[in-house]
Amino acid sequence: MNTDHDQSWITTPITADLLRGALDLERTEHGILPHRLPPRARAQCADPQLAMVEAQPSGVRLVFRTRATALELDTLPTKRHYVGAPPRPDGVYDLLLDGILAGQDVVTGGRIQLVDMGAGTMEVRPGPVGTLRFAGLPGRAKDVEIWLPHNETTELVALRTDAPLAAVPDRGRRTWVHHGSSISHGSDAASPTAIWPAVAAALGGVELVNLGLGGSALLDPFTARAVRDTPADLISLKLGINVVNADLMRLRAFGPAVHGFLDTVREGHPTTPLLVVSPILCPLHEDTPGPTAMDLSAFGEGRLTFTAVGDPAERAAGKLTLNVIRDELARIVAQRAADDLHVHYLDGRALYGEADSAELPLPDRLHPDAATHRLIGERFAALAFGDPGAFADGGAAAGGGH
Repeated sequence: MNTDHDQSWITTPITADLLRGALDLERTEHGILPHRLPPRARAQCADPQLAMVEAQPSGVRLVFRTRATALELDTLPTKRHYVGAPPRPDGVYDLLLDGILAGQDVVTGGRIQLVDMGAGTMEVRPGPVGTLRFAGLPGRAKDVEIWLPHNETTELVALRTDAPLAAVPDRGRRTWVHHGSSISHGSDAASPTAIWPAVAAALGGVELVNLGLGGSALLDPFTARAVRDTPADLISLKLGINVVNADLMRLRAFGPAVHGFLDTVREGHPTTPLLVVSPILCPLHEDTPGPTAMDLSAFGEGRLTFTAVGDPAERAAGKLTLNVIRDELARIVAQRAADDLHVHYLDGRALYGEADSAELPLPDRLHPDAATHRLIGERFAALAFGDPGAFADGGAAAGGGH
């Protein structure tokens, strides 16, 4: 650890009132592990992909008020590495003071989750706790946010400051619950506050609960129940791409599954503004069904890219493509809007479309880069939070909370 022994530190227990964006806190032998799905949901699915991504704290942040000029956070990260590929960079922690980005750093050490794509195996190698330290902070009273790495499982071990801290009181901001795929999770974004939902939340002046689950936006009933049971003033569901990636269902099953998901959410949030968002443009799957596969030839060259394995002719048998899914989602929302005044639809190509694909192509053919995350976040903020968007202040306030 980098702790300065001459420093007078105050250690504060990490409790739920200091954390935002997590739906459950698990006590481990080291400290606290934030989860983005509740225990019942985790118990209903044995998928290791889901277990990995829901424990990666995308959108989860420590929030407190203090006059401290220095702080330390001990964490135990779990970093994912792929055999044969260059090491992935360490996850970034973002420090915000009164809502403004004031610092960034990483925590070295931690466990290594080693994935061998060729052999289809995974092993976890142990590693030490590391320490994040920020110093030279202004001595005034300020709201401090430490956004945890969006792509790195992070156990919180200890929080130290050189002045007392307290939970931040309710500022009256609306809570936005968002569910989506790896793009919503933040894949290939530069840092946790640079993932597109965090960009949009900052511009919209709302508190984010990010249920973007890489590879796992699969219309699971337990995810719908998690959204249903989470207090929310605004809800968005970005659906479709992972259903194609996994080649999970055909058109006959997809429509009823979407209706069921929305019905469950509405059990807990009958009038909350609800925005259904279709996939952004992804040329790989616009008219070619899944499944999606890793391009092993590129992987052997140290590059991670994806390819579509499905046959476009199979659309006639009900196989799903992004264009098919957009049509179905638009139809479903239009049907429900006849009885539900607070449900809305947004075509994902308004966030990233043909012109954007030419200027900012998806580097791995599936996920946007850092600049595109910001573009998507800014466009979502304008379309959803701006007037007459689904989340504009006037219309959203009537929707209420939970």
